[in-house]
Amino acid sequence: MEYRRLGKSGLQVSALSFGSWVTFGAQVNNTMAEQCMKLAYDNGVNFFDNAEVYASGQSEIVMGEILKKFKWDRSTYTVSSKVFWGGKLPTQIGLNRKHIIEACHGALKRLQVDYLDLYFCHRPDKNTPIEETVRAMHDLIQQGKVLYWGTSEWSGVEIMEAYSVARQYNLTPPTMEQPQYNLLHRDKFEVEYSKLYKEIGLGTTIWSPLASGLLSGKYIDKTPEGTRIDRPGMEWLKENIVGDANKWKHEKVKALKKVADDLGVSLNRLSIAWVLKNPNVSTAILGASKTEQLEDNLKALDIVPMLTAEVMERIEAAVGNKPVAPAF
Repeated sequence: MEYRRLGKSGLQVSALSFGSWVTFGAQVNNTMAEQCMKLAYDNGVNFFDNAEVYASGQSEIVMGEILKKFKWDRSTYTVSSKVFWGGKLPTQIGLNRKHIIEACHGALKRLQVDYLDLYFCHRPDKNTPIEETVRAMHDLIQQGKVLYWGTSEWSGVEIMEAYSVARQYNLTPPTMEQPQYNLLHRDKFEVEYSKLYKEIGLGTTIWSPLASGLLSGKYIDKTPEGTRIDRPGMEWLKENIVGDANKWKHEKVKALKKVADDLGVSLNRLSIAWVLKNPNVSTAILGASKTEQLEDNLKALDIVPMLTAEVMERIEAAVGNKPVAPAF
């Protein structure tokens, strides 16, 4: 396993991490969840990602029981939660001080830990002053309940505003952002955030390096049975994978598979390795419903050295979506 600094912080996280989104408490049984966690940990993964909204809190409960069972030394792993969607009532949603504090306490209880290593603001909240959110996160850090706080799917402007407010009032600034980044979604990570990596040392924990499974190749020209796409509540995933509106994605995946086949590697490993090739990626979060799937994806690091300039050019030609930085 390779370990990378989380932005300019001193924390080192495994280049590949493991998350429980749409799996723990929903798609996989607890036994499989346990096996996947152990496989990841045994292979050097030291970051486990979660959120209050995943399976309405059940995902954190399952992960907490696994952490309790294995009794791994707390100093050997990092665990996260995210705050925004805690329920349907007005006091259970958003980034106001009340919800941030209560959500943190809830996550600690469900995960059965004394503190969260990483705590993310899951989305920006237009109804809460940014200073209120930053102060609440700062206070949790001062209390030792959170070690690092960050954002997820915020704009570059919003991240910079939070950072500036923190500096203005001598509060703890955000350390990391959790964006989607993969061969089909690139603009925000490569263009919008480009100045933030150097200017504030932004760390990144990437979600969906396989574009919700599209870059695994399993959806090419078909929709296999027994996948999460047909599960209740996953209608959004089907909208982004099947249908005429998504044909362009499948054409790019086919072209990418040709590159992978020529290299003698699987498409999913090539896609994850491409993400890891970017030096601004601190860690890429893997998800899995089977140990075989996770074991295969954990080998993506072996593919990174194969991504020569020539191979990268072939990949760019296949996807044809390299972002163009704006001229200033």
